[in-house]
Amino acid sequence: MTQKLDVLEKKISINFKNKSLLTNVFIHRSYLNEHKNFPIQSNERLEFLGDSVLSLITSVYLFKKFPYLAEGDYTEIKSAIVKTDSLADAADSLGLNDYLLLSKGEEKGGGRKNKNILADCFEALIGAIFLDASFEKAYQFVGSFLFKNKLDFIVKNKKYLPSKSQLQEMIQGKYKTTPQYKLLEQSGPEHKRVFKIGVYFAGKKLGVGVASSKKEAEEEAAKKAFENLDRL
Repeated sequence: MTQKLDVLEKKISINFKNKSLLTNVFIHRSYLNEHKNFPIQSNERLEFLGDSVLSLITSVYLFKKFPYLAEGDYTEIKSAIVKTDSLADAADSLGLNDYLLLSKGEEKGGGRKNKNILADCFEALIGAIFLDASFEKAYQFVGSFLFKNKLDFIVKNKKYLPSKSQLQEMIQGKYKTTPQYKLLEQSGPEHKRVFKIGVYFAGKKLGVGVASSKKEAEEEAAKKAFENLDRL
């Protein structure tokens, strides 16, 4: 394990003083179920810390680099970049799954490709870098391996906006009109309603969304609409 971690240290250009802390990053709780006497705890505490550090890093980065944006934009961009998929992609690009210590069951169940496990591992690594080195090192690491050109792309192309806003902006900009949302169906008891909503443009149904609120169903319909824009 130690030799393998040397490769990771070179890749991220960080040499850990506390090697046990780095090992801790990769210990999934399932592994400890089968190795009761393992001397190091699971990565859950590091993941908790890393999540908070990442939140601060993202806030500082956005504040410095995009001073012209509103607070609401910061919130949306932050959600877009620190979501599970983005973190899992960053973990995958670094090959963090190679270092994971999992139970046999988790291994067989595809744990090394599990996005939640990978995202948690990436956050745990941020927490470990923060503890072993500094906030500045963690900031540089996140900038290099999570943000890269991705965050700039999200901001430039307004990918942080909800799908409904993106769809309206696109159609309004091109056709000088807006898409229409129609309630197609609602079912279930009053305390557990399910709404089915379609989004239409120029008489064509672009997408359908189903959710427990009209707002969520409209957002889901807008997401689906982007898959059918060639029909416009």
